Amino acid sequence: MTKTMTALTRDPLLAIAKGLLWFLMASMAIGVAACFVAIPLLLFFQNDISVEMAKEMPLVLPQFFWVVSGILVFAAILCGVLFRIFQLLKRIVGTVGDGDPFVPENARRLTEMAWLSLVVQLLGAPLSGLGAWINRIGEGHTHIETMGGISGNGLLLMLILFILARVFRKGAEMRAELEGTV
Repeated sequence: MTKTMTALTRDPLLAIAKGLLWFLMASMAIGVAACFVAIPLLLFFQNDISVEMAKEMPLVLPQFFWVVSGILVFAAILCGVLFRIFQLLKRIVGTVGDGDPFVPENARRLTEMAWLSLVVQLLGAPLSGLGAWINRIGEGHTHIETMGGISGNGLLLMLILFILARVFRKGAEMRAELEGTV
């Protein structure tokens, strides 16, 4: 039995974390693919959709389809960024399972995750704005939740990740110094 497999069977939390991260990564990959399939379909079938929407929404602007396409582009980018965050976290979990988390690579991974969490925050602002615009032109017929934007929790996560990156970097340095003195 491999070292990683032994660690996973010994620590079910790591196995659950790895499984959940695989699921989240797959979900994000599907999200990216769905957005990039939906954009051309939305624009190709724009006339057919306009006819159906006109029954409920008398004011269907041509810009509506470009705004929805913009939302899908931002959503695809957001899913791609989240995929990368989950991928980096899975690799960190892997080093924990191997019994060697304090490696310089994990410090780099945490730093990258912190920057990516800032990107997630920044992508939320235009998504929220585009959703609000659709709500305005929908005249009460459409409602898109506009919970995007910059959140305190997201900024706190970014700060925690930057601090953890420093902790891991310092831990790796201390371990290297200790190994050098022995």
